[in-house]
Amino acid sequence: MSPDTTRVVAVMALWASCYPLITVGLDDAPHLTFAAMRAVLAGGVLLSVAFCLRLPVPREPRLWMWLAIAGFGTTTLGYLGMFHAAEFVAPGFATIITNAQPLLAAILAFFILQEKLGPKARIGLLVGFLGVVVAAAPQLGGDNASATVIGIAYIFLAAIGVSIGNVAIKRIAGSIAPTSAMGWQLLIGATPLALFAAAAENPGAISWTPDFLFSLIGLSLFGTALAFWLWQTALAKMDLSRANAFSFLVPFLGITFGAIFFGEPITVNALVGAALAVIGVRLVLARSSKSGRRHG
Repeated sequence: MSPDTTRVVAVMALWASCYPLITVGLDDAPHLTFAAMRAVLAGGVLLSVAFCLRLPVPREPRLWMWLAIAGFGTTTLGYLGMFHAAEFVAPGFATIITNAQPLLAAILAFFILQEKLGPKARIGLLVGFLGVVVAAAPQLGGDNASATVIGIAYIFLAAIGVSIGNVAIKRIAGSIAPTSAMGWQLLIGATPLALFAAAAENPGAISWTPDFLFSLIGLSLFGTALAFWLWQTALAKMDLSRANAFSFLVPFLGITFGAIFFGEPITVNALVGAALAVIGVRLVLARSSKSGRRHG
């Protein structure tokens, strides 16, 4: 396994742990306040490292434009969706549905990065979407169907935001140091979250329990700062489509984490849905990675 591949696999494992960690700390802090704290702490750590390494501050307006887009997509929309979704759906289930993100990213790559989607890729989109439907079907018909629908809506909001952010990050990969890039986009994206939190919540209503501290530190330092640094480092050398293909690991990791730490049942629908999502992503990204090399 190459170093770049190892980095991406590590990123997927770290990201798969995010929903479980959010669930651990969610009862102890208002949602948006928690999300903003995560982004500020992670961004502050990364920019502190960048300062110690004497990395240059971005100066080109083009770089700041893409950093702003990445921050609004990945951090503002992504965290807004993730932290609210965790209130309505189980973490393992949320991780499965989030696997729609690579499919959305492939669509955006078609329009923004001019990555062509052939017949195999279009079939992959349908198969991947079918996997999401299969995984979600049992909960949509259960007693908490309305809550599940709200949770899925928030998950898709997060997936759309992350997809937009990934395209923006790819645009500047190689033009700015990963530590600096991810630190700035986190702080930029945290600003709207903090404003929303101040307007809609009581930011002081935080219970500083051991569980909350474990959740906040785990999310900020490992699920965010380390994961984003590894991701930006990988994107500097890999096509977005090829790197995103490794998201096929996330559903299985999510199912495993959900079963181990939260006692979520490993249902047939969850396994079949995750498998279909994997097949869909592989079909889509196998093609788009080729076109990405031609247009990158």
